[in-house]
Amino acid sequence: MQMELFDSLDYGSVELEEVFRAYYDCRKNKRRTINALAFEADFEDNLIELWKDINSRKYTPGKSIAFIVTEPVKREVFAADFRDRIVHHLIINKLNHLFEAQFINDSYSCREGKGTQFGIQRVSEFIRECSTDYSKDCYILKMDIQSFFMSIDKNILFKRLREFVLDQYHEQDQLLIIELIYKVIFNNPEDNCLIKGKKSDWKGLPKSKSLFFVPQDKGLPIGNLTSQIFANFYLNFFDKFVTETCNVKYYGRYVDDFVIVHQDKGFLISLIPKLREFIKAELNLTLHPKKIYLQHYSKGVKFIGAVVKPNREYIGNRTKGKLYAKLTQLNKELEKNPNPSPDSIAQAVASINSYLGFMIHYKTFKIRKRMLENVLDKKWLKYLKIDENMKKVEIKKFYKLNNKAIVKLKNKKKRRKKFMKPNKLIDSVMGG
Repeated sequence: MQMELFDSLDYGSVELEEVFRAYYDCRKNKRRTINALAFEADFEDNLIELWKDINSRKYTPGKSIAFIVTEPVKREVFAADFRDRIVHHLIINKLNHLFEAQFINDSYSCREGKGTQFGIQRVSEFIRECSTDYSKDCYILKMDIQSFFMSIDKNILFKRLREFVLDQYHEQDQLLIIELIYKVIFNNPEDNCLIKGKKSDWKGLPKSKSLFFVPQDKGLPIGNLTSQIFANFYLNFFDKFVTETCNVKYYGRYVDDFVIVHQDKGFLISLIPKLREFIKAELNLTLHPKKIYLQHYSKGVKFIGAVVKPNREYIGNRTKGKLYAKLTQLNKELEKNPNPSPDSIAQAVASINSYLGFMIHYKTFKIRKRMLENVLDKKWLKYLKIDENMKKVEIKKFYKLNNKAIVKLKNKKKRRKKFMKPNKLIDSVMGG
């Protein structure tokens, strides 16, 4: 799809302060990456340059880094350049409150105050309410969307986002934001990327799950903030169809997995072809033909890493197995490299805590204790401190990175003691 350009119209401009705000949001979780450190070394000049590029409409996305992750499942990730991540945050900062006003309560991914625990608890509530405290029959239908992120139709997504912004967002930079959205959606990171790791890492990953093999104008890169939020926006039309047109009361979705609970099994069976037809016709997506779960509520349902049954929820065996596999992998990495870098240690901590953070909501103390004390190599305790309640691990000791960007940043901090505050910098740029 070609973006219609209207040079005679006023595309508006974003404020420098908005770019700074997006930068601060972006760097919260990305300050240790090479791209972030390189950008931060001269962050004032870099932000001003980005601000000017955006307002002059010269901004173009840069090079991404492509790599494979294996947790919780094997998938392809494209990490956008730090500069581009700032633009992603800028767009979402401007539009997310409008998205939230449209989203249903029961979509659980990438939304403040929701998430995995909220979704699991809601499905548990659905089952209890629909069965009238487990005194009546009800049934659970669980399905998911085949190769979801790789199947998103960019033309449909942009068309609907453009209509949404024109209808809901009435600031002076409306056209500029639409143009930025267009550049983000139709950027093809697979054509301009660096491969982190080896090409053999892609072995075993189905072509349908890689941007390198998707049809033209299909697929969003996993790893970008905009991809996550735009994916929610994309499926919001499906959410509304299920809850409003099909009049389904008990429905919840996490990314591309969704659950429907209903007293009538026949209704759920008749619903499947309707859902399949709608999602194909309106969003050009396909419900996975081999992942249809329809059972009596007493059998329970696996959803977002947990098993939901009457009166209880517990973590699935897959989650326990994944933590065991991750700890074993970390042990092997430490054996190969007994002196890991601070980045490697930080990544290990983040990975372990992602599992512990989920598991602590269930009766898993003995499991966590056994894993951390018996599976994790004791040599890791040179670098890591384990919480006595087995709720998290922390970094005990850091070693300096021999990295020019970090050295440059540290020297700059020493000279200036602290960064110039955004307000003062904006005033100096604007001549205040």
